[in-house]
Amino acid sequence: MTSTRYLEPSKTMAAFNGFVRWLTKRGLSVWGSRVLGVRGRKSGELREVPVNLLPFEGKQYLVAARGETQWVRNLRAAGEGQLTVGRRTETFTYRELADEEKPVILRSYLKRWAFEVGAFFDGVDAKAPEEKLLEIAPGYPVFEIFTR
Repeated sequence: MTSTRYLEPSKTMAAFNGFVRWLTKRGLSVWGSRVLGVRGRKSGELREVPVNLLPFEGKQYLVAARGETQWVRNLRAAGEGQLTVGRRTETFTYRELADEEKPVILRSYLKRWAFEVGAFFDGVDAKAPEEKLLEIAPGYPVFEIFTR
């Protein structure tokens, strides 16, 4: 289930993410954004990053569009995280999806946020055949989350 794919954000994207995090922390969710908080696997300090929480068929998912990011590595090590919008914070545990489970989630994620994350999918979009989504699945960690 782990991949080695990782796309580091540009300085412009890092600044944009900082702005989205700032807005979300103040209660202004941008297209379903949440601030993901996870304990650093080395430092033990809380690390925060904006994420898109995907509701799908009554469940909730986090998709790592940039691949095996620091938040992905930290979440795997910590076993739990928290999602915040404004003053509301929910702690969660997760189940990481197997590659064969990912295509339907990746398609839904791309339908909702292609304008924002499409560049990270190398030309693959929501209309891609199932086989193509399955082919790229190892590069995109996906987590079903369970809030407490």
